[in-house]
Amino acid sequence: MSEHAPVVIDIAGLALDDADRRRLAHPLVGGMILFARNWRDREQLAALCAEIKAVREDLLICVDHEGGRVQRFRSDGFTHLPPMRRFGELWSQDGKGREGSGAMRAMAAATAAGYVLGAELRACGVDLSFTPVLDLDHGESSVIGDRAFHRDARVVTLLAKSLMHGLLQAGMANCGKHFPGHGYVKADSHLEVPVDGRSLKAILQDDAIPYDWLGTALASVMPAHVVYGKVDPLPAGFSPQWLQDILRGQLQFQGAVFSDDLSMAGARRIAGREVSYTEAAVAALAAGCDMVLLCNESAAADGGRAIDEMLEGLVAARKRGEWRASEASEHRRLALLPGGHPITWDALMTEPRYMQALSLLP
Repeated sequence: MSEHAPVVIDIAGLALDDADRRRLAHPLVGGMILFARNWRDREQLAALCAEIKAVREDLLICVDHEGGRVQRFRSDGFTHLPPMRRFGELWSQDGKGREGSGAMRAMAAATAAGYVLGAELRACGVDLSFTPVLDLDHGESSVIGDRAFHRDARVVTLLAKSLMHGLLQAGMANCGKHFPGHGYVKADSHLEVPVDGRSLKAILQDDAIPYDWLGTALASVMPAHVVYGKVDPLPAGFSPQWLQDILRGQLQFQGAVFSDDLSMAGARRIAGREVSYTEAAVAALAAGCDMVLLCNESAAADGGRAIDEMLEGLVAARKRGEWRASEASEHRRLALLPGGHPITWDALMTEPRYMQALSLLP
């Protein structure tokens, strides 16, 4: 087995340059995340994914592709998927039909969305989308908003499980986010450090319930850059209490844990102190993350020096014993790679299951 490769990085453009290849070949890099700037059309995306796999076949190619306003690829045939709130609304519209028919329609539509999402991405060479959002729609969070399925944790759980079933049909794993829940706080963790003042009991009985109920169906989880002050002064993604005691211990979660983007403001202050990317990555890994994401640094004016500094810093920190390579983490990373061969785009366009799935989308 390869060494524990916990870092997920990005690239600046539409194809790899020498610096990208050097970084992707680094033994600590285990994946990369795509953004809209890496997209021109399907042919270019497929070529880019092939280039990445040529560097190392086990690199995990990821993207934030949920539907609604968080969907990186929107042209050249990609289906415009609805925001997740649409499925929650469908659930509530029982109308004149049989009782519960709205819920059944919503679940079928969510499964269809998962299949369309996963199959289209896999046809272009993408391995994993960071979806579904498991946050509850408290009506307060602008950054979550219509990305959430519903306010009711039971509805969120069943619709997310339906979406995950569709992903699974397409051969794709899943990532529930943002543990234990980002929907209650108003602040945007991209810009500041949100604080949720509720008790542990209140959070576990409401926002965190989907993580418990989804159990073994969840392949991976991404914690929130949110401080839950009555539980731990550290943001959840840097908190051994949240990741090890609660997520792994109490909720018995067995899958992979990704940090959210370490370049977000919510990750740059830990316990009131400004931290470097290396310090943030070490803190996340030591807290129980299997992988750490550093996004949007390759496009910086310095050509991505922050990525190189973090990789060098992680090597030095490991020598000092500040974090340890984990064989279990590497197994969890590799388990997220899709199995089998994806359907080609042309074959997908006439595949009965895909065509039926498109007809079921709200």
